Amino acid sequence: MNILRSMLVAIAMVVSSISAMAQQNLWQKQSVISPEIAADGSVTLRLYAPYAERVMVCGDMFDAYNSEAREMTRCDGGIWEYRTEPLPSEMYCYWFSIDDSGDLCDPANSYVVRDVGRQMSYFIIPGGRGDIYAAQNVPHGTVSRVWAPMEDGRERRMVVYTPAGYESNKKMKYPVLYLLHGMGGDEEAWIATGRLAEIMDNLIAEGKAEPMIVVMTNGCTNHVAAPGFSHEGMWRPYMSGSMDGSFEAMFPTIVEWVDDNYRTRSQMEYRAIAGLSMGGFHSLQISKEYPTMFDYVGLFSAAVMRHKEGIALYDNRDEKLAEQFALKPALYWIAIGKDDFLYAENVEYRAFLDEKGLRLHIR
Repeated sequence: MNILRSMLVAIAMVVSSISAMAQQNLWQKQSVISPEIAADGSVTLRLYAPYAERVMVCGDMFDAYNSEAREMTRCDGGIWEYRTEPLPSEMYCYWFSIDDSGDLCDPANSYVVRDVGRQMSYFIIPGGRGDIYAAQNVPHGTVSRVWAPMEDGRERRMVVYTPAGYESNKKMKYPVLYLLHGMGGDEEAWIATGRLAEIMDNLIAEGKAEPMIVVMTNGCTNHVAAPGFSHEGMWRPYMSGSMDGSFEAMFPTIVEWVDDNYRTRSQMEYRAIAGLSMGGFHSLQISKEYPTMFDYVGLFSAAVMRHKEGIALYDNRDEKLAEQFALKPALYWIAIGKDDFLYAENVEYRAFLDEKGLRLHIR
C-alpha cells in the first residue's frame, strides 16, 4: 500500500506540474501579429527585435531559391515590419535574419516546417492554388509512421498515407504511389513541407485523384529514420542521400512489405513511383531496374544524369531503359522549371530518349 500511495503521489505531482505549465501557457499574450494577410493578398511580416540594427526577411515569395533577402523597416516599439506586394494564392515559406546572425523562424507564427536542417515559418494565401495545401472540410485520410524490416537486418521507417474510408472498407484494395524525397530530405519531407495529406484529401474529395495509398520512404540508407525518430539519436540534419545503388537494391523489399501489410492492388498498372530531385533520380533508376514493377513514373526536377558507372544497378542504362520502354509504360512524366539548376541535364536526358526512340510514351 505504501508503494501504491507513493506512485499515486508521484503521478499527482507530474499531473500537477503539467497542469501548471498549461495554465501558464494559457495566459501568454501575443503582442506582435505576424503574418497579417490582407484582402488583396499582400502580407505584412513583423518581428520584435528592439536591439537589432538590421533585420532582413527571406522567402520563396521573393524568388524560388530563397536567395534574395529584403530589408525590414524599424517601427515604433522595437518592431520591424515588411509588407509584400499582393501575392498569388500559394503556400510561402520565409524566415528572418537579425544583424546577419543566421536564420530565425517567425516567433509570432505557430506554423513551421523543416527542410533538411532549416526551420521555416509559412503562410498560405487562400482563394486559389493555395487552397489545395490547406486542410479543408472534406473526408480525411490517415497518416501512419511504420517500420519495415530490410534485407540488411535493419528496420527502416516510412510514412504511409491511406485515404478516407480505408479503415472502414475492409474489402477494397487500392493503387499505390511511392513518393520519394530529394537530397537532404527524409520520410517526413513530403508529409510536412510537401503537405501531402492535405493535397491528397482535397484532390480525392474533388474527384481529381483516385483514392490511393501513398508511401513515403527514407532515401538516405545511412540512416534508418528522420532525425530524432530512431535509436541513432538526435543527429543533426545534413544534405544526406544515397546515390550508390543501395536504396534501389532494397526497394523490392519495401514494395513486398507494403503489399503484405496493406490492401494494395499489386499489379504494375496500379503502381506509380515519383520523386523530386534525388527522388527523381531514384524513380528513374528503380523503374528501369524493375521494369515490371511500375506502370507510372514521375521525374520532378530530377537529377537524371547523375548515375555512376561501376555501380551494378546503374550500369547498362541504355539497355535497361529500352527494356522498360518496350513494355510501354502508361505514363513517363518529366517536369522541370526552366530556371532549375538541373534543367540542362533534363534537356540532355530528353535528347537521349529522342535519339534512342524512347519518348513514344512520355507525356
